[in-house]
Amino acid sequence: MDRPIIIVTGANSGVGFGICHRLLVQLSSNRCEDAYPKYPFHNFLASADPQLPCEGLTLILACRSRQRAEAAKSQLYSLLDKHISQLRKSPRYDGRADKFRQNLVIAIHLIDLACVRSVFDFADEVIQTYPYISHLICNAGVVCFAKIDWSSLLAPKYFLQSTGRISEDGLGWLWQCNIFGHYVLFRALEPHLAKYTGSMGARVLWLSSQEATSEFYDPKDWQLINDDHSYQSSKYQLNLLALRLDQEATEHRQPGMPVVRHFSVLPGIAGTNIASALLGRFTAVCMIVTFYIARWLGSPYHPISAFKAAISAVHLALVPLVYLPAVERVEKPDASTKASEPAEVGTLYVSQTDRWGTEYVGTMKFVESRAEDAHVKELLANCDSLLETFCAAQGRKSASG
Repeated sequence: MDRPIIIVTGANSGVGFGICHRLLVQLSSNRCEDAYPKYPFHNFLASADPQLPCEGLTLILACRSRQRAEAAKSQLYSLLDKHISQLRKSPRYDGRADKFRQNLVIAIHLIDLACVRSVFDFADEVIQTYPYISHLICNAGVVCFAKIDWSSLLAPKYFLQSTGRISEDGLGWLWQCNIFGHYVLFRALEPHLAKYTGSMGARVLWLSSQEATSEFYDPKDWQLINDDHSYQSSKYQLNLLALRLDQEATEHRQPGMPVVRHFSVLPGIAGTNIASALLGRFTAVCMIVTFYIARWLGSPYHPISAFKAAISAVHLALVPLVYLPAVERVEKPDASTKASEPAEVGTLYVSQTDRWGTEYVGTMKFVESRAEDAHVKELLANCDSLLETFCAAQGRKSASG
């Protein structure tokens, strides 16, 4: 039961591939640095040792394209073999990495987050194949690109987006890919996550972005169909969902029962394929050069490489849960009435680097206002209602929370 079984959506490229690569490197190393509490946000009053080194892993690549997934699988095995060959050169090498390699399974299961039936089929396949799931890493995401705003490359918001795209299920396409598809996947796998009683503790990671903002969000357009900043709004919704789901999980904890924690993770700005549809080779190189300049000028949010960008997700996947803060309830001053009102404060975990490229995990506080509380309640109700509708249409048992 201590052998992790980890699902990564969108694992064949970009940050998703970087997460898979970093997991393999960390779990096969004698000291898994990403698993240890060493940052200011950790609860050092707690005490728990990471259950490492890990003797094996099942890593599930959840992708749309089998061809691209197979290529990623081969590359991951190759990268791990190169890493282990370097470990063998040490006079203190104890053979643990080779044992990990023997017990490693990288599996491919196809999923299209823009199709609810595909998400259900994926979940059914996983449940029938594996005894439990320890980690669900919701990484896959899309953007409705229109064009690059080159004047904003030093800031996270550097692309402009189109509107009006609808999925085959009749939902906002970007919203379904970035939010609802992952929500359906979590609800379908929630009982299987609860079956994991290993020392790591089951958890769901939601990959967000520094671009998340409520600035353009219209709760009446919660499927983001007419939102010309739909990517930013979807990541705002994602932060709300992760915060609320984690709050519900920890507040309704029952003694002796496993708790599935939820965390919002920001990988920073990396040179991934998410902008490649708009860029030629020359302009892509120019973009990467600009990222390096931004980092050298002091931006902590430009890890640039997918491997470095993955540090926050891998740390949150491996560090003992007791070191991670839960959602706090505080009194927040209301500027209009000068009175205080209760607010929820959650933590967003951010991949950062210094100007020389040394990566580390930072945090941002997310303070939920009264309006945001209303937004997330309405969003969850809408998601659950839609999920009930799709379950009924496909003759499935309800999977809503």
